[in-house]
Amino acid sequence: MLTKSEGELAVRLARHAIEECLNNGKKISPDNLPAVFRENRGVFVTLNKNADSRELRGCIGRPYPVMPLSEAIILSAINAAREDPRFYPVEPDEIDDLVIEVTVLTVPERIKAKPKELPDKIVIGRHGLIVAANRCQGLLLPQVAVEHGFDCTEFLCQTCMKAGLMPDAWLNGADVYSFEGQIFQEVLPGGEIREKILSEEC
Repeated sequence: MLTKSEGELAVRLARHAIEECLNNGKKISPDNLPAVFRENRGVFVTLNKNADSRELRGCIGRPYPVMPLSEAIILSAINAAREDPRFYPVEPDEIDDLVIEVTVLTVPERIKAKPKELPDKIVIGRHGLIVAANRCQGLLLPQVAVEHGFDCTEFLCQTCMKAGLMPDAWLNGADVYSFEGQIFQEVLPGGEIREKILSEEC
């Protein structure tokens, strides 16, 4: 778990990475970061437009701990701003309107259960999901289910569709993995940073 100050630093790092990339064409290489930023961690960076409506503007990350957290945040932030295939690249004049969210992940673990029992193994507000089958893979962060009001079954179906699979692929042999996420987000663009606590219900 990251401390509050480490979480704030993670979000500021993501914003700084985006600003330097879009304004100056540079990739930052910060040093003197706390030790946790040298640990390999999975992470996602989410960009939302408009602090009130939270309109998605980009979201990319690394689900597995394959690189140090600092590098994963920097690359994911730049990728979310420039390379999310669902959106046009972020323009420099948009930066001051973006609310940045960083989700640090636990290592995904395969849910060992019969397909029909999978919904019972998922806690909305705690778990994110990965569904994988036939070289297809889709991931939805824990906050997605809460924000869209999904129950456990719908969350599974939506993750399957994110993978490009049929909604019921989780009932037909697809591998399902769960993970947890610690979320830090700006309240307003470039402003106060808070840890986002999701409700737990299912």
